Amino acid sequence: MEFKDYYKILGIEKTASEDEIRKTYRKLAKKYHPDKNPNDKSAEGKFKEVSEAYEVLKDPEKRKKYDGLGSNWKQYQSTGEGGDEGFGNFNQNQQSGGYHFSGNFDDLFRKVGGFSDFFESFFGSGSRFSNSQSGFSNIPQKGNDYEAVLNISLEEAHQGTERQITVDGKTLRVKITQGVEEGKKLRLKNQGAEGISGGEKGDLYLTIQIEKHPFFERINNDLYLDLNVDIYTAILGGKKEITTLDGKRINITIPKETQNGKMLKVKGMGMNKADNPNERGDLFVKILLEIPKNISAEEKRLFEQLKDLRKK
Repeated sequence: MEFKDYYKILGIEKTASEDEIRKTYRKLAKKYHPDKNPNDKSAEGKFKEVSEAYEVLKDPEKRKKYDGLGSNWKQYQSTGEGGDEGFGNFNQNQQSGGYHFSGNFDDLFRKVGGFSDFFESFFGSGSRFSNSQSGFSNIPQKGNDYEAVLNISLEEAHQGTERQITVDGKTLRVKITQGVEEGKKLRLKNQGAEGISGGEKGDLYLTIQIEKHPFFERINNDLYLDLNVDIYTAILGGKKEITTLDGKRINITIPKETQNGKMLKVKGMGMNKADNPNERGDLFVKILLEIPKNISAEEKRLFEQLKDLRKK
């Protein structure tokens, strides 16, 4: 029967504090928990091991008794005493403060469910896990996480905003910083489901979804806008007024002989940047030429004259 090195199982030193033991256990229990590793016998075995190690090392009396066992076990191994004799019943030596064995080895390490043979035989079957076929019901477990989608406008993503949401009857204020990107996940710690057996609450994750804007398209921190320009302004040049995402009206210059599809850049009029509140992306304005409709006879005659002039 193998000696269980509980310190090695948890990956801690023998001098570890109670707080260190607790934190290490919670990390490992979460990693190997059967709910996170369905149908994984290896993970289940690991979970049982770390749970058993924690059951012993978290209890000062059990830990003291176990530490005494460890030194005597090593002494037994070094003497080379074989077979199943000499380790049946465990007794405390009150004078020396140590521990020794006597009796039959198989009696000491008989098979008992829940904890390992090693634990059950040494600490007694009364210490096994309670009320659970798999033995995990009394282990503190973090509650399930909640996930939801939070829809905001492009203007709200640009300027930042606050929203109120209700979770399990509780109203929460959610702050959304300027420049937030599509798909960004916000974590609200301990706003998920209640924990089990005293475990902490789960978290709430909100995924940002930005609604489609009727005029602007966002790519990273830049904005793109289509602008209809009449053919006369495109040919002769001029100015056109546009409204920016934050509601400002500005005039942009249309150079003469501007071609259809030409992109004009308006520096610093894009999205606010999340990583630098004093900087913005750029605004790119795509020129779309408007061809006049229902032209008069006179307009048609003039266009014919222009056509003839271009041929010369």
